[in-house]
Amino acid sequence: MSLSFSAFTKASLPVLRLKWRIAALKNGLQDATAYRVEFLLELIGSAGVPAMIQWLLWYAIFKIGGQTEMNGMTYTDLLAYTWMSLLFSQVRGGDHDFALMEMIRSGGLSNYLLRPVSPVEFVYIRGVAEKLFVAGLCLVVGMITCLFVGLSPFRLLGAMMLALMGNVIHYQLGAMIATLAFLWEEAYSILMVKNMVVQILSGELLPLNLFPERLQWIWKATPFYLYVYGPTQFALGRWSYAEFGHAILVACAWIVFFSIGIKVTWKTGIKRYLSLGG
Repeated sequence: MSLSFSAFTKASLPVLRLKWRIAALKNGLQDATAYRVEFLLELIGSAGVPAMIQWLLWYAIFKIGGQTEMNGMTYTDLLAYTWMSLLFSQVRGGDHDFALMEMIRSGGLSNYLLRPVSPVEFVYIRGVAEKLFVAGLCLVVGMITCLFVGLSPFRLLGAMMLALMGNVIHYQLGAMIATLAFLWEEAYSILMVKNMVVQILSGELLPLNLFPERLQWIWKATPFYLYVYGPTQFALGRWSYAEFGHAILVACAWIVFFSIGIKVTWKTGIKRYLSLGG
């Protein structure tokens, strides 16, 4: 009897996990869109304000300052980069890693340890629902824009896929850093520093090819350029399909690397968490 019950439990576990994932995704989407007006205003603000600042900067440099070119990019090139990068900067990041760290710090992690999916996966699935919804909106806006400016919708689709892979990498790195909360209550400050570095090295603020040649290795050595700069370059036709394929392989390598890193850091950290709570 116990053997058959055990076999039934093992057989039903994958189904239970799938139901949990779907429920977490639905719950996350409902939370994100519960206040639709606020959600749209936040989305417009987070996209529009940086774009206006960049536009004023390019206008001051080229129209007022009389500059004709900046590291091979014209005023039109930089404006195109600014507007296209908006589609991918909205998909980047999220504060899921902060939520994960708060669970560890406050002791709320205990409520998630016996669930069918791991806390790391549960928090991400619940949090990524909003980004998937935003990615869909950005894709629709981008596709409509492509019809008027002569860009390839297939490139835009591939670029959005790369941006979503960047979102996974961003969370994985944050989940690894979150394990510092097992040792230090104020570890969230490291996540804040990480986010500031990402804003610069992802290409969200400025095109990364504006970096001096001798400093280009800095952003190339990180996965952050896959978040915004890479998708924008490919969508605008400035990357070849070979360069895009290489970026996909690099993204896959980083995902595998951070997956292993998460297992190691959480396996080590959870032992300390259990010993402190026991």
